[in-house]
Amino acid sequence: MNLRRDVFQAIADPTRRAILLLVASQSMTAGAIAANFDTARPTVSKHLQILTECELLTQQQNGREIHYHINAIKMKEVDDFIEHFRQMWEDRFNKLENLMSNYKSKK
Repeated sequence: MNLRRDVFQAIADPTRRAILLLVASQSMTAGAIAANFDTARPTVSKHLQILTECELLTQQQNGREIHYHINAIKMKEVDDFIEHFRQMWEDRFNKLENLMSNYKSKK
């Protein structure tokens, strides 16, 4: 059974989030990425495969090396989805802050 990878399942893993943070600043090879983790290289390769399948990372062949790049378009799609929730929570926290400041001023 070939299941389609879900972006949010991919970024739920802390190692994959760390990989995204690393690659966000510059393109890197799998070996360079793996050097930042205390885990076996095949484990990091599996994480890279998942991130690539979700289109959060793209690959670029450069000679014998494969460089991984962040896919800004896909990351923007994720951010656009999350933005609605961010805005909702900011509104709720602002209302709570106003309520608390009114409560303190009445005391």
